[in-house]
Order: sequence, then C-alpha cells, then structure tokens
Amino acid sequence: MRQKRTLFFSFIAMIFLLSGCVQNEFGMPGKQRSSTQQGPSWGNQSDADEGENIDISDLSEGITEDELGMTEEVEERKMKRIPFPVAEYNRLARTGKGTIKGKIFVNTPSGEKVFGGGTRLYLNPVTSYSNQWYNDSYIGGNKMEKADSRLFNYLKFTAADANGAFAFYGVPAGSYYLIGTVECSTECGYDTAKSIRIATRVTVSGNNVIEQDLSRFVD
Repeated sequence: MRQKRTLFFSFIAMIFLLSGCVQNEFGMPGKQRSSTQQGPSWGNQSDADEGENIDISDLSEGITEDELGMTEEVEERKMKRIPFPVAEYNRLARTGKGTIKGKIFVNTPSGEKVFGGGTRLYLNPVTSYSNQWYNDSYIGGNKMEKADSRLFNYLKFTAADANGAFAFYGVPAGSYYLIGTVECSTECGYDTAKSIRIATRVTVSGNNVIEQDLSRFVD
C-alpha cells in the first residue's frame, strides 16, 4: 500500500514539473530567456528586410562634383552686351527701295578667290547695339553673350548663289553691317574646313543700287 502511495505522489510531482516547463516555453509566468539568448524577433527580422527597400538617395546629395571627379571646365566668360536700345530701333525705317548686291569670297595667300557659294548673308542696322558687336566681337575677337531676340525683327536675310553672288532688295535707307561667312579649308592653308566671318559697313539711300562685294584676305 505504501509503495502505491509513493508511486502516486511521484506521478503528481512529475506532472507539476512538466506543466512548469510548458508555461515557460510559451511565455507564461516563469523565467524568461534573456535577450542575448534569443535570435532576431519577428519585429527585428521585419526591420532588417525593410531596410533593403529604404530610399537612401538623399544621402548622396552632399557629395560634390569634385569628389566624383565630374567637375566640368568653367564655361568661357563672354562679354556682356549693352541693354537693347529700343528707342534707336523704333526710329529705323521698316520699308525701302534700295538694293545691295555683290559677291562674297575670301582671298587666299596664293591669290586665289574662294567664293561662299550658297552661304547666308544678312544686313544688321548700325546702332549702338550692333556697333558694340562690330568693335568688340568682329574686330576685337571677343565672344559675346547671346543677342537680344528683338534684334531679329530688324535683320534682313538673303542667300548667295553657287558662285557667291547675292542681292538684297527693298532695303530701307540707312547704314548696315553686311555680314556673311565663307567655308575654306586646304585652299586657305587649313587642315580642316573653317567658317570665315566677314563684315563690312554699307550705306543705302533712296532707290540706289549699291554694289558691294563682301571679302577679306586670309593670312
């Protein structure tokens, strides 16, 4: 009888001990595992996965072009133009009966003439604005800022034929810069073709026909 009692109490004690282990494993009251003993929790694992999709583009905004080796050369400084003289242009005649005609060409060192066949020419009225371009850019060789778009309302255009002959008709009375370019390469002593700009001043009055070649010598 005593042996049966002993076995019964042993069985009860074993059940009690086993129930305590189960409670601790599922987070029931009992001793908890320390954080150093645990692997990543579901929350920590979730943060790790989302980190691969975090936008980090803002982290590169502080990087300079110098650090990336992408610094471009400083753009060549261009001469500033004077303010567009609206009053001067408003006084210009818009219609006329004058004619300007001639040929456009360059004279090579060997004495040959190279004509600007098919090139485009234009008349630019003489004003303080165009004077600055002529003196500082064409004569002085300086690069200038882009011209005011209003200037194109006062230019007259034409094109030379295959032999470099050109003509402007219906030109208003006044003074103009006659401007054009000629393409020249080996015949001018260049290894590759270059556009040679030519400009000269011409004056028209009434219905006169002005014969004016546009040419220059190539050094």
